[in-house]
Amino acid sequence: MKEENKVGPKYHIDIEGTLFPWDEETITTEQIINLGGWAANQGAIMIDMATNIEVTLQPGQIIEIKPGLGFSKKHKFKRG
Repeated sequence: MKEENKVGPKYHIDIEGTLFPWDEETITTEQIINLGGWAANQGAIMIDMATNIEVTLQPGQIIEIKPGLGFSKKHKFKRG
């Protein structure tokens, strides 16, 4: 049997509307912050795009990559 050639990244991580290629099945809070290019003290939140549920990520937390997740800085503004 012939092994299939890998084409492109396994996942794309959506951080504040920008897609980043990602080959791992997990990502840490610190990796998200690094990709997003903001200061660690700003924290990060995970947003389930299907339900719009937001979860504040803890330092060192490992997140399993699955479709429909997005990430952003903890500091956001919403209509109130």
